Amino acid sequence: MTRTLRDAAAIAGIGQTEFSKSSGRSELQLACEAVKSALDDAGLSPRDVDGMTTFTLDTTDEIEVARAVGIGDLRFFSRTPHGGGAAIGVMHQAAMAVATGSAEVVVVYRALNGRSGQRYSQGVASDVVTSDLIHWSWYLPYGLLTPASWVAMFTQRYLHETGTTSEDLARVAISTRRHAVNNPNAFFHGRPLTMDEHQSSRMIVAPLHLYDCCQETDGGCACIVTTPERARDLRRGGVLIRAVAQAAGAEQEVMTSFYRPSLTRVPEMEVVAKQVYAMSGLGPRDLDAAVIYDAFTPIVLWQLEAFGLCKWGEAKDFVRDGGLDLGGRLPANTHGGQLSEAYIHGMNGVNEGVRLVRGTSLNQPARNDHVLVTAGVGVPTSAMILGKM
Repeated sequence: MTRTLRDAAAIAGIGQTEFSKSSGRSELQLACEAVKSALDDAGLSPRDVDGMTTFTLDTTDEIEVARAVGIGDLRFFSRTPHGGGAAIGVMHQAAMAVATGSAEVVVVYRALNGRSGQRYSQGVASDVVTSDLIHWSWYLPYGLLTPASWVAMFTQRYLHETGTTSEDLARVAISTRRHAVNNPNAFFHGRPLTMDEHQSSRMIVAPLHLYDCCQETDGGCACIVTTPERARDLRRGGVLIRAVAQAAGAEQEVMTSFYRPSLTRVPEMEVVAKQVYAMSGLGPRDLDAAVIYDAFTPIVLWQLEAFGLCKWGEAKDFVRDGGLDLGGRLPANTHGGQLSEAYIHGMNGVNEGVRLVRGTSLNQPARNDHVLVTAGVGVPTSAMILGKM
């Protein structure tokens, strides 16, 4: 018999802090606030927790959060690397822990002062000690210092080969902003974006304008993963993890896989897509909504193609037809995404995925049986499909 993680775990609670440009408190405190909020949402006590997982990039040790919140003995803890690619990798870890009995109640968290503290837009710092420096050293002399510059390289080639335009990228940004307008938690709440505003905004790295790039945010998010049986008896019921998977592609580098045969596909995300569809027994036509990792507008287009929602090179047509909007083929980033709500390394997207299945999103689509949630692009990555209990 083939074993899978299909329906083996459920998300029972979600929590978050406010999102700001200056939190005025430590990343430890942000993490604790988010974890406490998620436990309250689930109707659980800190003493119920026996597992914790987060990103390798998180500065707060799980044992520090555990002591501060009142969590006792831990039977499971882990960390997932590769920045935004870990956004669902941590969910994969939690689901595996629950499915195997390694833990019964797992806290997943991420907290960062991404604007008032260390800013990713400042580029690769000299004090970074990692094997990635070996390949980054080939690009730094040419000005490829930041995630925006690395993604811009791929984007230039993708636009050239597919006929996609800067206005198509703008349509992604405008769609997410349209959703953020209705979300009081979003930085751009009540502030719509027009095509003219996007096109006239300053260029960050050609062809990426200001509004093609995600925000820098202070804040924290957390969720609680447990067994479906236990989740059913808790305060909010549960949202099933129908499928969850990770992948690294051949010839992978961290956001600089420039020596592959093509710069216009994301093969690691295609591997993830195959896994979650096979595990869930679902396909692209079964998806009702999505939270698509949107650190930059073009990566949304690449993921639409990787998950088979349109053919290669046709994502531009998908967004031109309003496919990401509330009444479109796949309402996406209904919270405003990282472009317009906040950048919490994709964990605010996990929370929105749960709200979509619960039916409590501030931009709730007509159908919500199956919701895709993805992680970062250009790095080893991950994704999951959420569904109703």
